[in-house]
Parts: sequence; structure tokens; C-alpha cells
Amino acid sequence: MIDILFGPLKEIWEFPAFFAEVVIGGLLSGVMYSLVALGFVLIFKASGVFNFAQGAMVLCAALTFVGFEELGAPIWLALILTLGVMLLMALAIERLVLRPLVNQAPIILFMATIGVTFFIDGLFQTIWGSDVKRLDVGIPKDPIEFAGVQVNSFDIVAALIAGALVGGLAFFFQSTRIGRALRAVADDHQAAQSVGIPLQTIWVIVWAVAGLVALVAGIMWGSKLGVQFSLALIALKALPVLILGGFTSIPGAIVGGLIIGMGEKVAEVYWAPGIGGGIEDWFAYILALVFLMFRPQGLFGEKIIERV
Repeated sequence: MIDILFGPLKEIWEFPAFFAEVVIGGLLSGVMYSLVALGFVLIFKASGVFNFAQGAMVLCAALTFVGFEELGAPIWLALILTLGVMLLMALAIERLVLRPLVNQAPIILFMATIGVTFFIDGLFQTIWGSDVKRLDVGIPKDPIEFAGVQVNSFDIVAALIAGALVGGLAFFFQSTRIGRALRAVADDHQAAQSVGIPLQTIWVIVWAVAGLVALVAGIMWGSKLGVQFSLALIALKALPVLILGGFTSIPGAIVGGLIIGMGEKVAEVYWAPGIGGGIEDWFAYILALVFLMFRPQGLFGEKIIERV
């Protein structure tokens, strides 16, 4: 057991460039996880509800984008049309699902998002097909070398896009009137309505923004893995990211993604040979379990104190 835990230290010491490649690759993969986790954070911050449908929204956005491209639309037009579809989806979810459930218990809204997941998942695969589709938006995928360390150029571009998106969303929530209204709605639906905040409008806005995040995540993941049903399952890997970073923190989603991405890559490369492999599939969930036991609110989450 000691050799399994500390044996890789010798290999890291002897091959530092390879270790740097593993760490950087893991960090950049973590940014991709964070893109999916951002959608969860947005919905939770604005409604206090865990949106189980975020993974399906990623798949639907990617399928729609590829579908418009297959119909002959250029990339810029396919992007605009897909944004329109995601906005219409936000309007439909607010009108048909959320509005009738205003002021209901969070568990009821959570169950509603599960129903939305299966509906839109099946609907969009019926419209666009369920075959694996290739997505190429022109982002280069050739390795780039820095000081003897090779890094995938696609991962760098994805990290830059994610960083810009996080910066914009952080500014939106902290420094705009709508952002403050979103936080007020999350704290108390009834109190927000009593001071004149239009709950339905706020929900449409936040679901539309979550749709935009889903589109960016869908394009990035679709370009990397192909557009297929498994994109919806990436949401499961976003759960440990949320637990580490905190369900209400946008920066926490990024930090949690970086920790998960780096940790699982290092564990898979250096520890898997000693214990049989497959660490990358369960490492994130074990780490999340540890956090739940010792810091359940996450690194950046707000600690809830109830006085009785």
C-alpha cells in the first residue's frame, strides 16, 4: 500500500515534464466540467432549485447546432438560430412548468426538472436523430509545446472561452440590477414578489442564460467527443464539481472543476497501474463524499445557520 501511494513520487521526480503535462491536461479538462456546472449554479442561485435538466440542455444545444449546420447554415447563423431555440425553450419551461409551481417546495420543482430532462432529451433526439455527429467549429487541436511541455491547443481555447464566460456571469450577478434581483428571488420567492420583482421574468432570464451556458458547453464537449447521448451524462460529473465549489458560487464552479480535473488525471496516470485502473471514473465522487462529511457547503458555499 505504501508503494502504491508514494511510489509515483519517484516517477514524478524523474519525469517532471510529463507530470506537468498531466497536471495541465487535467486542469484544462476541469474547465470543461466547470462549463456544465455553471448552468447548475445559475439556476440554483436564481430559484434555489437543483436543475437536473442541465445535462439534457447541453445535449439539446449541441444537437440543434449540428442539425442547423447539416441543413446548410453557416456557423454564425447556426449559432444564432440555436440561441433562439434555447430562448424559446426557456420561455416554454417558465410558462408550462415553473409558473404553475410558484412557491411550491423545492423538491417539487426538482422533480419537475427531472420530467423536463426526459422530455427535451427525447424530443430533440427525435427531431435531429440519435446518431453520433461530428462537430467542428474550426478550433485547432494540434499540440503546442511550452518549455518542453505539450498542451492541446483546443483545451487552451476552451479554457479561455470558459474564463471569459465566468467573468461575464460574475459581473452580471454582482454588479447589475437584474443580477441582484436574481439573488433576491433565490432567497425568498414571496418576499421578492412583494417588493415588485417579477418572478416569471426573472426565471425566463436565468433559464435563457443557462441555455447560453449549455450551448457553449455543448459546442466545446461536442467538438471534443462528438455530439452523442453521452453528453447528457456529463452532468453527473458536474455534481462533484458543485459539491466541492458550492452550489451558489460561480468562481466555486471553476475551482471545483479544476480540482476534479487535475485530481482524476493524476490519480489515473500514477495510481491506476497499482490498483487496477478505472480511478478516473470514481475519483471525483469519492472526493465529493469526503467534502460532504467535512465541509458540506463546499469551498465557496454559504454556511447555513438555522436558529430555533
